[in-house]
Parts: sequence; C-alpha cells; structure tokens
Amino acid sequence: MSQGLEMNSSSLSVAKTQLRSLMKQRLASLSQESITSQSIKVFDSLSKFKPYVDAKRVAVYLSMPGGEIQTDPIVRHAISSGKQVFVPYLHKSRLRPGDGPTRLMDMVSLKSIEDYESLQRDKWGIPSIDAATVHERKRSVGELGGDKSEDVSLDLILLPGVAFDIDPNSQAVRRLGHGKGFYDYFLHRYTLATSPEQMSLNGRPAVLLYALALKEQFLSSSSGESVPVGPHDQPIDGLFLGDGQIKESAKCNDAN
Repeated sequence: MSQGLEMNSSSLSVAKTQLRSLMKQRLASLSQESITSQSIKVFDSLSKFKPYVDAKRVAVYLSMPGGEIQTDPIVRHAISSGKQVFVPYLHKSRLRPGDGPTRLMDMVSLKSIEDYESLQRDKWGIPSIDAATVHERKRSVGELGGDKSEDVSLDLILLPGVAFDIDPNSQAVRRLGHGKGFYDYFLHRYTLATSPEQMSLNGRPAVLLYALALKEQFLSSSSGESVPVGPHDQPIDGLFLGDGQIKESAKCNDAN
C-alpha cells in the first residue's frame, strides 16, 4: 500500500479506508480467547512500565467487547494504585458549522471503582460516561475557550487504534485510528491548552502517547503493508503489543 506525506488527501483517504476494511476482516476472525490472552500480556507489560508506574494521571480508552485490547484490568489497576484515571467522553461541540467537528472528545475523571462499574454500555458495548455526571468530574481540556485553570494535565494517554507500523525513515510508531478524528482533535486541543512550561523540547505537550494493540494490528515491514500517513497524522511515543513486545519511537527509547 502506498504511503507517505506525498499522498494527496483523496488518495490518502482511500488508502486509510481500504486498510481499515482489511483490518476489520482480519480481526473478526480472532477468538475471544486470543484477545483475552493478549490483553493479559499487554497489562503485564504496562504494569511494569516505569512511565505508567510513575504516572499520577492516566487517560485510557474504554474497550469494545471484542476486536481490540481489553482495558478493564488496566482501569481497575490504575484506580486501585491511587492514580487519577481519565476516560473518553463524547459530546456535542460548541463550534460553529465549518469550524470543526460536530462532536468532541474530552477526557473526564473516574471517581472510584464503583463509579467505573456503574457506567452503562453504549450501542457498541463501550462503558460510557453519563452526561448528567460530567459537571462532577475533572476534565483534561474542557470546552474550547474555557477557563484553562480548570484543565488537568495528563502524564500518560493510552490510545486505541486500527493498525500500526514503524516509519522506515524516522523509526516513529505510526497509528491508524478509526476515522472519526476524535483523538487527533483532542490532542490538538490539548496542545492549545498546555502552558509553555508543560511543553517538551519537540514542541509537544509532555504527556506520553502509547497505544495498545493486538499483535495482528501491527504491520511488519516484511508484510508489504504500511500505515498511510498525511501531514496531520501525529506519531505516537510507543505501542504495547499483545505478544508482550513494546515498540517505541526512536526518540523515546530511553522512556523506560
């Protein structure tokens, strides 16, 4: 599959759609036993990972029942370890039509294990925050144009994705998302809300971005497959795989 910054927006969109379709078919054949086993290996790797151990505020996606690494053990462990855990919350944006997406994703805090267990599942089977409780929770960004003093900075964000690979030139881990742009736009807003002293040397917020993936979601260079990227696609710091491996972008090999 062709890839790289030289792709125009149309061919890039087609390439991403084709890869998402291919991965959906590939993951549909996985047994629940395999997903559970791989999820346990990811949890074992993460629980010993120094940036996670040291993190005080962790954001993590809440998983679908199948087709991706299950995050329930991670959420429970993080809360029981005394970390402040943030999870995605989707809501209508206040942006005018044409100024951005109609729906935004923020990260909002969980208050306890009981709070987490009380979440109701949405139509995809994902535990979801009740809109009526959002005002009681801390938020990592808040509304655009909101009071930045209320923003809570994060130490580590654990992301989902459809497919991953390593850029042969930069050796950065690349991620293909589900196509809604929720995480990309959240990270853009998070950057805007980050104070200068919280920025890293490369001009990005100091928060670490690691994804969790089944081994089938990682495209090796020998497969002839690759993640198509455009100028707005942000590389991540690393990737936890279901076979126990941790793949890291070249710039952060000293992270653990």
